[in-house]
Amino acid sequence: MHTVVVGTSGTTADDVVAVARQGARVEIAAEAVTALAAARAVVDALAAKPEPVYGVSTGFGALATRHISPELRGRLQRNIVRSHAAGMGPRVEREVVRALMFLRLKTLCSGRTGVRPEVAQTMADLLNAGITPVVHEYGSLGCSGDLAPLSHCALALMGEGDAEGPDGTVRPAGELLAAHGIQPVELREKEGLALLNGTDGMLGMLIMALADLERLYTSADITAALSLEALLGTARVLAPELHAIRPHPGQGASAANMLAVLEGSGLTGHFQEEEAPRVQDAYSVRCAPQVAGAGRDTMAHARLVADRELASAVDNPVVLPDGRVESNGNFHGAPVAYVLDFLAVAAADLGSIAERRTDRLLDKNRSHGLPPFLADDAGVDSGLMIAQYTQAALVSEMKRLAVPASADSIPSSAMQEDHVSMGWSAARKLRTAIGNLNRIVAVELYAATRAIELRRHLTPAPASRAAIEALRAAGVEGPGPDRFLAPDLDAADAFVRDGKLLAAVEQVTGPLA
Repeated sequence: MHTVVVGTSGTTADDVVAVARQGARVEIAAEAVTALAAARAVVDALAAKPEPVYGVSTGFGALATRHISPELRGRLQRNIVRSHAAGMGPRVEREVVRALMFLRLKTLCSGRTGVRPEVAQTMADLLNAGITPVVHEYGSLGCSGDLAPLSHCALALMGEGDAEGPDGTVRPAGELLAAHGIQPVELREKEGLALLNGTDGMLGMLIMALADLERLYTSADITAALSLEALLGTARVLAPELHAIRPHPGQGASAANMLAVLEGSGLTGHFQEEEAPRVQDAYSVRCAPQVAGAGRDTMAHARLVADRELASAVDNPVVLPDGRVESNGNFHGAPVAYVLDFLAVAAADLGSIAERRTDRLLDKNRSHGLPPFLADDAGVDSGLMIAQYTQAALVSEMKRLAVPASADSIPSSAMQEDHVSMGWSAARKLRTAIGNLNRIVAVELYAATRAIELRRHLTPAPASRAAIEALRAAGVEGPGPDRFLAPDLDAADAFVRDGKLLAAVEQVTGPLA
């Protein structure tokens, strides 16, 4: 099994995905253990002084004015975890919780939080044992960290609350720790606060969203090319010289992908051979690289933000290299929240243009010779009429999900925390949007491949044939009389989600961007 080593200098997006989705093991580097111990010595020294230090010898948030005596500080740290583990609603997905825990561990290992090495090691032990704390949908405002989600994880480190074992069964966390020989943590000064004061949940979801969207944007380039081919459109608009004069990198990449898929097609270029020749294709076909390309450039910006966050140590207060412990506002999730919302906008537009191409394929007045709704016997058969309804419903929801969460703020903690990012909410709705986008791309794939097969007198591109053959081999049927459609659509959804469309096409084209 792959092992990810956590040091003092951050980690990579690939590491996050490996731990969250693939169950990679986690090891703490020796340099991180040294940094943890050094920072802890600073905190211990401050704890011994009479002067109050936030998070070490004071209350939290609006209660920071109270000085806490030494005998109550362990209780203070336990209490912040227990009281902040106040999430409600459905359980959050296992991969999100694992990403959240791993990213918090990454920050602990930076040596900027002041926790003891054994606290970090216990978190690594939970990850390696496949113990996943139960975290709920609601409880984070995306400021002062993802408080409730991280608190539920910290609660499990203490042997309290509920967690899911490696077999998928939810049990009391204390039982699971005991079963795996893990000793619960007895929190000391600052450690409870350090475990829950980060933007790790929203960052983890951003990183996984980028991994999903990278696959989906390339898949959407493929389905756009298939639709262009099915509509007998022209590939001349994809010529590199046309995109070089508007040099957005994402646009050029999408156009190159489409051109590679269409190489050798016998369907393209017929758009001027009809009874009423087309001078140019509709926007949803002709402007596909411009729309998808803008989304690709949005992703590039989001990756830049994610990489900066991965290089960050988000906590309050933090232990600085010179030994000072300082309060700060780095826990505010605005940088992450903005790009999460931005990605939801771009994804909604990609879904929207894909649906317009599907609708064009089904309309006999705009499909250039295809049967109505791609039906076998139109009138007796309805073909893909309602598949487009489903696609349209998904697009409509994506437009609602594109409304930015980060434009909202609700004051909390008796107005001490009077502006928040709502980044967790932005991340949650983006995950929903990505699932919808996958389904939308799958419906376009289903329609476009059927339409190409209905052009029986013309030969599709080799890459198109490879996509069709792989889709049919996956159990998704081609043209014919009406049948129960939902299983086919579900299978097409899985085909796109599992990367099988991309794999089939790249066997012909080579790697796509």
